Amino acid sequence: MSISHTLLGLLESGPRHGYDLKRTFDVYFGQDRPLHYGQVYATMSRLLKNGMVEVEGVEAGGGPERKRYAITASGVTDVERWLASPEKPEPYLQSTLYTKVVLALLTGREAQDLLDTQRSEHLRLMRELTRRKLDGDLADQLICDHALFHLEADLRWLELTAARLDQLASEVCS
Repeated sequence: MSISHTLLGLLESGPRHGYDLKRTFDVYFGQDRPLHYGQVYATMSRLLKNGMVEVEGVEAGGGPERKRYAITASGVTDVERWLASPEKPEPYLQSTLYTKVVLALLTGREAQDLLDTQRSEHLRLMRELTRRKLDGDLADQLICDHALFHLEADLRWLELTAARLDQLASEVCS
Protein backbone atom coordinates (compact mmCIF):
# COMPACT_ATOMS: atom_id res chain seq x y z
CA MET A 1 0.00 0.00 0.00
CA SER A 2 1.26 3.46 -0.81
CA ILE A 3 0.94 5.47 2.39
CA SER A 4 1.74 8.73 0.61
CA HIS A 5 -0.94 8.22 -2.04
CA THR A 6 -3.46 7.17 0.57
CA LEU A 7 -2.81 10.27 2.68
CA LEU A 8 -3.00 12.45 -0.44
CA GLY A 9 -6.32 10.85 -1.34
CA LEU A 10 -7.65 11.54 2.15
CA LEU A 11 -6.68 15.21 1.74
CA GLU A 12 -8.83 15.55 -1.37
CA SER A 13 -11.93 15.91 0.82
CA GLY A 14 -10.35 18.94 2.50
CA PRO A 15 -7.38 20.14 4.55
CA ARG A 16 -6.50 18.17 7.68
CA HIS A 17 -4.03 17.99 10.51
CA GLY A 18 -1.65 15.04 10.77
CA TYR A 19 -3.65 13.70 13.71
CA ASP A 20 -6.85 13.70 11.62
CA LEU A 21 -5.07 11.96 8.75
CA LYS A 22 -3.79 9.21 11.04
CA ARG A 23 -7.19 8.70 12.64
CA THR A 24 -9.01 8.54 9.29
CA PHE A 25 -6.35 6.24 7.81
CA ASP A 26 -6.69 3.87 10.78
CA VAL A 27 -10.49 3.77 10.47
CA TYR A 28 -10.45 2.81 6.78
CA PHE A 29 -7.14 1.04 6.26
CA GLY A 30 -5.32 0.45 9.53
CA GLN A 31 -7.43 -2.12 11.36
CA ASP A 32 -4.58 -4.62 11.39
CA ARG A 33 -1.68 -2.21 11.08
CA PRO A 34 -2.39 1.27 12.43
CA LEU A 35 -0.24 4.06 11.09
CA HIS A 36 2.32 5.55 13.48
CA TYR A 37 2.28 9.30 14.01
CA GLY A 38 5.95 9.49 13.04
CA GLN A 39 5.15 7.87 9.70
CA VAL A 40 2.36 10.37 9.05
CA TYR A 41 4.57 13.37 9.74
CA ALA A 42 7.58 11.98 7.84
CA THR A 43 5.31 11.27 4.84
CA MET A 44 3.73 14.72 5.03
CA SER A 45 7.19 16.30 5.16
CA ARG A 46 8.20 14.43 1.97
CA LEU A 47 4.93 15.37 0.25
CA LEU A 48 5.45 19.00 1.24
CA LYS A 49 9.02 18.94 -0.10
CA ASN A 50 7.80 17.38 -3.37
CA GLY A 51 5.04 19.96 -3.85
CA MET A 52 2.17 17.49 -3.40
CA VAL A 53 0.79 19.26 -0.32
CA GLU A 54 1.06 22.68 1.20
CA VAL A 55 0.61 23.98 4.71
CA GLU A 56 -2.68 25.84 4.74
CA GLY A 57 -2.34 27.08 8.28
CA VAL A 58 -0.62 26.59 11.59
CA GLU A 59 -2.50 26.54 14.88
CA ALA A 60 -0.97 26.98 18.28
CA GLY A 61 -2.13 24.56 20.91
CA GLY A 62 -1.14 23.07 24.24
CA GLY A 63 1.74 21.28 22.56
CA PRO A 64 3.62 21.70 19.32
CA GLU A 65 2.11 23.81 16.54
CA ARG A 66 -0.43 21.92 14.46
CA LYS A 67 0.01 22.23 10.70
CA ARG A 68 -3.06 21.97 8.53
CA TYR A 69 -2.15 20.27 5.22
CA ALA A 70 -3.94 20.74 1.91
CA ILE A 71 -3.40 18.83 -1.32
CA THR A 72 -2.01 20.75 -4.29
CA ALA A 73 -2.99 20.38 -7.95
CA SER A 74 0.17 18.27 -8.43
CA GLY A 75 -0.94 16.06 -5.56
CA VAL A 76 -4.39 15.54 -7.10
CA THR A 77 -2.77 14.63 -10.44
CA ASP A 78 -0.46 12.18 -8.68
CA VAL A 79 -3.39 10.48 -6.89
CA GLU A 80 -5.34 10.27 -10.17
CA ARG A 81 -2.36 8.67 -11.91
CA TRP A 82 -1.87 6.21 -9.03
CA LEU A 83 -5.56 5.24 -8.94
CA ALA A 84 -5.63 4.74 -12.71
CA SER A 85 -2.58 2.48 -12.84
CA PRO A 86 -3.17 -1.23 -12.16
CA GLU A 87 -1.28 -2.96 -9.41
CA LYS A 88 1.29 -5.46 -10.61
CA PRO A 89 0.02 -8.98 -9.95
CA GLU A 90 2.43 -10.84 -7.68
CA PRO A 91 3.07 -14.34 -9.01
CA TYR A 92 4.77 -15.56 -5.80
CA LEU A 93 7.40 -17.47 -7.76
CA GLN A 94 9.75 -17.31 -4.78
CA SER A 95 7.55 -18.76 -2.07
CA THR A 96 8.84 -19.24 1.46
CA LEU A 97 6.57 -22.27 1.78
CA TYR A 98 8.12 -23.88 -1.29
CA THR A 99 11.61 -23.14 0.03
CA LYS A 100 10.76 -24.77 3.37
CA VAL A 101 9.37 -27.89 1.66
CA VAL A 102 12.47 -28.32 -0.50
CA LEU A 103 14.83 -27.68 2.42
CA ALA A 104 12.93 -30.19 4.55
CA LEU A 105 13.40 -32.79 1.80
CA LEU A 106 17.07 -31.92 1.30
CA THR A 107 17.80 -32.18 5.01
CA GLY A 108 15.89 -35.41 5.62
CA ARG A 109 13.09 -33.81 7.61
CA GLU A 110 9.40 -34.64 7.25
CA ALA A 111 8.06 -32.28 4.60
CA GLN A 112 4.58 -33.70 5.13
CA ASP A 113 4.68 -32.53 8.77
CA LEU A 114 5.62 -29.06 7.58
CA LEU A 115 2.68 -29.04 5.13
CA ASP A 116 0.28 -30.29 7.82
CA THR A 117 1.42 -27.62 10.27
CA GLN A 118 1.06 -24.93 7.64
CA ARG A 119 -2.38 -26.19 6.63
CA SER A 120 -3.49 -25.98 10.28
CA GLU A 121 -2.21 -22.42 10.56
CA HIS A 122 -4.00 -21.39 7.38
CA LEU A 123 -7.25 -22.95 8.58
CA ARG A 124 -6.92 -21.23 11.98
CA LEU A 125 -6.48 -17.85 10.32
CA MET A 126 -9.35 -18.53 7.93
CA ARG A 127 -11.66 -19.26 10.89
CA GLU A 128 -10.52 -16.04 12.58
CA LEU A 129 -11.12 -13.97 9.43
CA THR A 130 -14.52 -15.57 8.90
CA ARG A 131 -15.55 -14.60 12.46
CA ARG A 132 -14.23 -11.09 11.92
CA LYS A 133 -16.12 -10.86 8.64
CA LEU A 134 -19.42 -11.75 10.33
CA ASP A 135 -19.03 -8.92 12.86
CA GLY A 136 -17.55 -6.35 10.50
CA ASP A 137 -18.91 -3.63 8.30
CA LEU A 138 -18.77 -3.88 4.51
CA ALA A 139 -15.19 -2.57 4.32
CA ASP A 140 -14.01 -5.16 6.85
CA GLN A 141 -15.92 -7.88 5.01
CA LEU A 142 -14.22 -7.01 1.73
CA ILE A 143 -10.77 -6.92 3.33
CA CYS A 144 -11.41 -10.30 4.97
CA ASP A 145 -12.70 -11.76 1.69
CA HIS A 146 -9.51 -10.66 -0.06
CA ALA A 147 -7.37 -12.37 2.58
CA LEU A 148 -9.57 -15.47 2.60
CA PHE A 149 -9.29 -15.91 -1.17
CA HIS A 150 -5.49 -15.75 -0.93
CA LEU A 151 -5.48 -18.25 1.92
CA GLU A 152 -7.73 -20.59 -0.10
CA ALA A 153 -5.24 -20.43 -2.98
CA ASP A 154 -2.43 -21.25 -0.56
CA LEU A 155 -4.42 -24.22 0.76
CA ARG A 156 -4.91 -25.52 -2.77
CA TRP A 157 -1.15 -25.27 -3.29
CA LEU A 158 -0.48 -27.09 0.00
CA GLU A 159 -2.81 -29.93 -1.08
CA LEU A 160 -1.23 -30.15 -4.52
CA THR A 161 2.26 -30.18 -3.05
CA ALA A 162 1.30 -32.88 -0.55
CA ALA A 163 -0.05 -35.00 -3.42
CA ARG A 164 3.22 -34.55 -5.36
CA LEU A 165 5.58 -34.79 -2.40
CA ASP A 166 7.05 -38.18 -3.36
CA GLN A 167 7.70 -36.98 -6.91
CA LEU A 168 9.30 -33.75 -5.63
CA ALA A 169 11.45 -35.72 -3.19
CA SER A 170 12.75 -37.97 -5.95
CA GLU A 171 13.64 -34.96 -8.13
CA VAL A 172 15.18 -32.89 -5.34
CA CYS A 173 17.09 -35.64 -3.57
CA SER A 174 18.51 -37.39 -6.65
